[in-house]
Amino acid sequence: MNVYINGVQHTDVDSPTIAHLQQQYCPGADVTIVNCLIATDLTSSVSEGDHLHFLKKGVLPEHGELESLIFSRQPYAITRRLKAACVGIAGAGGLGSVVAENLARSGVGKLVVADFDIVEPSNLNRQRYNLAHLGMPKVQALVDTIRGYNPYVSVVALQERITFKNSGTLFQGCDIVAECLDNAADKALIVSGILKHMPLTKIVAASGIAGIGDGAAIVVRKIFNRLYLVGDSVSDADDGAGLFASRVGIAASQQSHVIIRLLAGEDI
Repeated sequence: MNVYINGVQHTDVDSPTIAHLQQQYCPGADVTIVNCLIATDLTSSVSEGDHLHFLKKGVLPEHGELESLIFSRQPYAITRRLKAACVGIAGAGGLGSVVAENLARSGVGKLVVADFDIVEPSNLNRQRYNLAHLGMPKVQALVDTIRGYNPYVSVVALQERITFKNSGTLFQGCDIVAECLDNAADKALIVSGILKHMPLTKIVAASGIAGIGDGAAIVVRKIFNRLYLVGDSVSDADDGAGLFASRVGIAASQQSHVIIRLLAGEDI
């Protein structure tokens, strides 16, 4: 029988119980995960194609096992599709830094992040940076943070200003691009540029994320086959409503969730 244990394929398993395999491959394991679920009945038999993960809390796994264990709570088939994908992120601020984190933690194999700016104090109320990153290019700081929790994602960091003309070049090869810029005019130009220069690429954009209004007002709308818009389409930071980590984070999480669903093959 063919099963996977901590990411390694085993073809000679003879229908044992979960407990038998745990004792054989990881005696004293604190957590057992079978097909992305925490196992409570270790007397159950394993089945053909099962994915089992055993781990001990507080013990750093072998490097060869770590990647599989990181994603052990996700269905294997979806994780495999995410790992094969490439996503572009236009802007590494309040939206982009959260989108990048969500996608990296979900196992997207390659991220292309473009932003010309550097980290400064007013960013820290909502962007995924810390004091050690002040003065550092945002794209480089993002690479630094991602490496801390998923060293297996490839991150292409481009410290460049994104324009209508270069958008297709910067994000060449990306399956989906997340539009995460601040300025409404820039947003429109980048979306238009990607639609023109990348005819097979989907875009997940954002509009209306300011203030402390109802989080439920931040919704996902499919504008047409290749363009999705996240936000309330009304609130504007230029009106003095301000930007808060909670509401910006809702929009960014919606963006990244739409991207994950699209990459998984769902029809949105």
